[in-house]
Amino acid sequence: MGIFSGLFKKKQRLLDPADISLLKVDIHSHLIPGIDDGAQNMDESIEMLREFASLGIKKVITTPHIMSDFYRNTPAIILEGAEKVRAVLKSEGIDIEIEAAAEYYLDDVFEDLLRDDDIITFGDKYLLFELPFVSEPANLARAVFNMQLQSYKPILAHPERYTYWHNDFSKYEDMHDKGVLLQVNINSLSGLYSPEVKTTAERLIDEGMVSLIGTDCHRMDHLKMMKNLTSRMPHFHKVLEQGNLLNHKV
Repeated sequence: MGIFSGLFKKKQRLLDPADISLLKVDIHSHLIPGIDDGAQNMDESIEMLREFASLGIKKVITTPHIMSDFYRNTPAIILEGAEKVRAVLKSEGIDIEIEAAAEYYLDDVFEDLLRDDDIITFGDKYLLFELPFVSEPANLARAVFNMQLQSYKPILAHPERYTYWHNDFSKYEDMHDKGVLLQVNINSLSGLYSPEVKTTAERLIDEGMVSLIGTDCHRMDHLKMMKNLTSRMPHFHKVLEQGNLLNHKV
């Protein structure tokens, strides 16, 4: 039995594909055509939304970038784009709901938008924001305070991807302790970005600090990778089973 028992043990360690439909709602994607680095045309948008529906996702909250230097989107641009996508979904009989918010880049312009209350959110005033990938912005603490002062519920997008925090886990704990919700990208758990990003995402889940997960889908291959690799992402199974996720409540 020596060789065969080894094979049997290896087989027992394989995971079944995770049930992505348990999420019900994806809260981070880039599906409005032609306004950021996500879908570039309506065909791409609809192809991805068909795939979301086939995975059992009932609602997608798409979150185009708002970045002063690159993607100068406004709530009006985003909502108009979402309405066009919604009309095509209806005409083609695709059974999935789409809502729209934004992924705000934390820069000085964001603070101006916050001051003017020119902000698009989802659910109960959930506000998705991201940080630069180069270094922590000096205005982070102030921006978080002001978001909460105005009754927004800040969600930090893909914190596991900010490499400057990888050697100081207390940065994540500080955000979590301040009431900032942490949103991990599913494909971070596949190793898409780097082994270090994967390790950090797994630790955030182990510590019970992840409140939302999302696809951060820009292209069809993001969804295909997620679908094909769920059996190799034990922490995706774990976060689905923890009971901490808010996806289905938004």
